[in-house]
Amino acid sequence: MLHIVFVEAALETVPPPILRHPSVRRSAKRQGKRPEELLLNRSLHHSAMSRLPDDHKRGRPDIAQICLLEALGAPLNREGGLRVWLHTFGGYAIEVSPEVRVPRDCNRFNGLMEQLFSLGRVPPEGDSPLMQLSEVGLGKLKERIDPSHTVALTSRGSPGSLEDLCRGLNEEKNPLVFIGAFPHGAMADETLSLADEAVSIHAEPLEAWVVTSRLIYEYEKTMRP
Repeated sequence: MLHIVFVEAALETVPPPILRHPSVRRSAKRQGKRPEELLLNRSLHHSAMSRLPDDHKRGRPDIAQICLLEALGAPLNREGGLRVWLHTFGGYAIEVSPEVRVPRDCNRFNGLMEQLFSLGRVPPEGDSPLMQLSEVGLGKLKERIDPSHTVALTSRGSPGSLEDLCRGLNEEKNPLVFIGAFPHGAMADETLSLADEAVSIHAEPLEAWVVTSRLIYEYEKTMRP
């Protein structure tokens, strides 16, 4: 079983310091919601986000959406060999069922995430939620997964072959990979400290969804007889 955690995911509700900003209030009124119920979104709240720390790494829910579509649509997931998690910038862990069908429309996806942050799970009723939210640090989430080996894929890592890396991961009992799901900047030292090794798979930084698709494909290849 391969585990992927999309770390520092740019997925959060609008934080208190900018709740009263005009751009936030306008988008809340347009959607018929309270400002605190909205996802922080760079395309809607750009002028407000300059007030936030690390604003360059925040407000991009579309990155999480595309990464989930790449991962959950892969044969590896359909065959029961993959588990996916999100760990958000604000310190929330999202457990994602392998059976969830991620909306392809960005507005529907954002609405689903807003429901998740509001209710803590989707659907709100039933014994087996498709997504479940909990306020937990990345270290605690790693303990919950209990990996045999953890790799951070980051431009700050040592250069390495993805093929060789996946061959090694396939020999592990319960491997875990961190992929940064944020738009700009580097993976935080606090995140890197939780990995057994940090690997760079390309000379230049790659988009998170590109890393996701390449990782899963190479991992699937190492599983073939």
